Amino acid sequence: MMGQPWIHNAKTDWRFILSPPFLVLTVVILFQSQIQNLENHYSFYTWLILIVFVDVAHVYSTLFKTYFIKDEFQKRKLLYLGIPAISLILGLIFYQFGSLFFWSGLALVAVFHFVRQQYGFMRLYARFEAKGFSKFWDGLAIYSATIFPMLYWIKTPRAFNWFVENEFSWTSSIPNYLPAITVIYFVILAIWILKTIYLFINEKSYNIPKNAIIAGTYMSWYFGIVYFNNDLIFTLLNVISHGIPYIALIYIREIEQKDDLSLKKLSIFKTSFGIFLFVLILLGFAFFEEMMWEILVWREHFSIESFEVSITWQQFLVPLLVVPQLTHYLLDGFIWRNQKE
Repeated sequence: MMGQPWIHNAKTDWRFILSPPFLVLTVVILFQSQIQNLENHYSFYTWLILIVFVDVAHVYSTLFKTYFIKDEFQKRKLLYLGIPAISLILGLIFYQFGSLFFWSGLALVAVFHFVRQQYGFMRLYARFEAKGFSKFWDGLAIYSATIFPMLYWIKTPRAFNWFVENEFSWTSSIPNYLPAITVIYFVILAIWILKTIYLFINEKSYNIPKNAIIAGTYMSWYFGIVYFNNDLIFTLLNVISHGIPYIALIYIREIEQKDDLSLKKLSIFKTSFGIFLFVLILLGFAFFEEMMWEILVWREHFSIESFEVSITWQQFLVPLLVVPQLTHYLLDGFIWRNQKE
């Protein structure tokens, strides 16, 4: 049996990177009625914990791989200054075509980012494997596991949105493709399972973390989008399975596995207090950003009654507030490249 290509070690990888989709799905299956009650009566707290303290917070964990690293920032200053500027310019341009056009475009970028993260984790765990038949089907499996649920969502009304209502309405004129892609989806899944069994039996080869990532992706995306049609269940499976592993990867690779000399002042984050401080910084940035969204734009969970921003100003504020998120999406295509392909 081959040695397992853990990122840190088996315990840490299982706790923070591999187990989230399996644990969340288990909770969802066992406590569906309680989850519905949470959605009906405690939506503010589920929004605060899942959206603000996980989803938005994970965006800011990128700071510990980029802007907080002085040498890294100096080495790629054009990239790190250019991407936020491009994000703002694109946002301002897109918003001139209408709010729905803007959010639809951002949703497509977000979906691509979520899909590529799963592919990136899969390739990270397959970093010692040779290219060939197995790599091809692993990649096809990841893309099938993520793209099929999104295509299903587009053609089947769901009780949730990525950002805003009707963000995928522009696809309504596309002919119904569901019967064809459903067959393709299950054929790819079956071939991947058979391939994995074949390698285990004939070559005694079984990459536990890589196969866990692929299986977890299949389960979280299928049950979160296709099987269940519930906003909170989608958020639980989508946000936790994406945000927690990313934050863990940043901490492991950029803090835990680096020596104090290279970390310099950031070595404080390697202590027990440092872990708390690391999380606190992410939560602080996330809460401040979301508070700005609530006061200036959404006004859903809390707002200042005497303070309301006009539609005219929103065409500038919305693209500005989106800059951290869009920067995260775009930078992710650069900062992990040497670890993906």
